[in-house]
Amino acid sequence: MKKGYIHIYTGDGKGKTTAALGLALRASGHGFSVYIGQFMKGQHYGELSSLDLIPNITIKQFGDPGCFRKEDVTPKHIDQAHKGLEEFGVIMQKGLYDIVVMDEICVAIWFGLISDSQVIDLMQSKPENIELILTGRKATQNLINHADLVTEMKEIKHYYKSLGILARKGFEN
Repeated sequence: MKKGYIHIYTGDGKGKTTAALGLALRASGHGFSVYIGQFMKGQHYGELSSLDLIPNITIKQFGDPGCFRKEDVTPKHIDQAHKGLEEFGVIMQKGLYDIVVMDEICVAIWFGLISDSQVIDLMQSKPENIELILTGRKATQNLINHADLVTEMKEIKHYYKSLGILARKGFEN
């Protein structure tokens, strides 16, 4: 790739990670190598099993199993996010992957695990030929200003709110 761009998939609707994974799947079919790092995730999701079957996609998690609230952030959560951010910096500078996905990075910023200035520094240091994808609710205006493509997922209706349906295997996890 001669020129790589920066994408952000944000908003309160469902589908941000799914969009990034779809792009990774499409790109891998064209021979591109993809690195996906998931911030704030440490539990098993269906994509982990599927992506393990695709040799040119690597996925790693930087979080604990289970969810936590913003007010429950611990030093361990902060350390995990910083380790993830550090690994992204190394991976991008080595140029080992064509596409790099920072899944849930926007939420990690919103939770105060890392700052948006740290992520912007990483965005600005991105080698020219790498495509960088950031996902998560609550993308800051600062991040948006530094991106080339921003898509907002807007929730119109969700069965969790209307019917109380919890995350279903194969659809939300």
